[in-house]
Amino acid sequence: MIIDLPNTRTREIAHKIEQLHEERGESATGRVLTLLIATDDSELEHALEVANAASREHPCRVIAIVPDTEHSDNAEAGANTADGATDGATDGASADTGAKPMEKTDNPAVDLTDGPAGSNLNAQVRFGADAGAGEIIILRPRNGLINHPDTMVIPLLVPDVPVVAWWPTNPPSNPSKDLMGAMARSRLTDAMRSNNPEATIERLRRNWTPEDVDLSWTRLTVWRGLLASMLDQPPHLPITAVKVSGPKEFLPMDLLCAWLRLKLGVNVDVEYVDGAEAVTGVYLTRADGVVSLERPHEDQALISMPGQAPQAISVPVRTIEDCLTEELRRIDPDEVYAEVINEGWDLIRH
Repeated sequence: MIIDLPNTRTREIAHKIEQLHEERGESATGRVLTLLIATDDSELEHALEVANAASREHPCRVIAIVPDTEHSDNAEAGANTADGATDGATDGASADTGAKPMEKTDNPAVDLTDGPAGSNLNAQVRFGADAGAGEIIILRPRNGLINHPDTMVIPLLVPDVPVVAWWPTNPPSNPSKDLMGAMARSRLTDAMRSNNPEATIERLRRNWTPEDVDLSWTRLTVWRGLLASMLDQPPHLPITAVKVSGPKEFLPMDLLCAWLRLKLGVNVDVEYVDGAEAVTGVYLTRADGVVSLERPHEDQALISMPGQAPQAISVPVRTIEDCLTEELRRIDPDEVYAEVINEGWDLIRH
């Protein structure tokens, strides 16, 4: 079910959602979190598809903010509207910006005009098969309202559940200072899918806070788990050399090298593989031979231990759905990621 709400207000959106819940005989109390998505039209449907898949394990309310810059007024009119919206945003900022919505849903920063024809907000509500295990709210602000996403979102949050903010492509330089990110308990970025992954991760590193994690790191979860389990097996000999192979300019591989360098205390050599789409191998040299984890095929990996026959296991390339689902499962700060991004990253060559 898809319902369009042109020239609307947050109170009208909230009322429509309550009405739909009553019609379906359900409530929003079954939602375990609110997922905020900041994106644009080109990425919107893909982001919602990923969120829908993740919501089947984590029922949630998805609120996507898609600024409508095409239909905004000229710069001067937008600036005047922004000035008018600022006063309303001040009242909203003084409220509790946790998981509880504002009691006053007649938000002055959203209701910028007296008549519906002058509203600066279009919205769409998706329920049922079109919204996974929850509901989807798409907000398309115009003019000065674009600069106040928090005043739109707060009245629509599910009460008493965590808020997670996700930027599928290009994140702000400082997510914790972003108006949307500031209200989130966990902030997810994906520097690998940004316009400039290396520059993006550098900015995120400079402004890192414990609530931040990048999905480039989450793509390595299976590899890190397998490598750790391999090194847990005796004999526990020191690693004397490390080599990692994979595609050039692949951010997850850089993070994997940083992790290995930090934890093993050994320089990491890199071998670039033409045509590779993900990490293809990790080779750890010790006195009794080479411990290796290779991916000869997209969905299969080969574990080789000195004195043992190679063992093939299923290790498909992780999808964005896999990564988002994992991070929604673990909203607490990732201490290992913190060490890698703050200490290990500076130990490797870029």
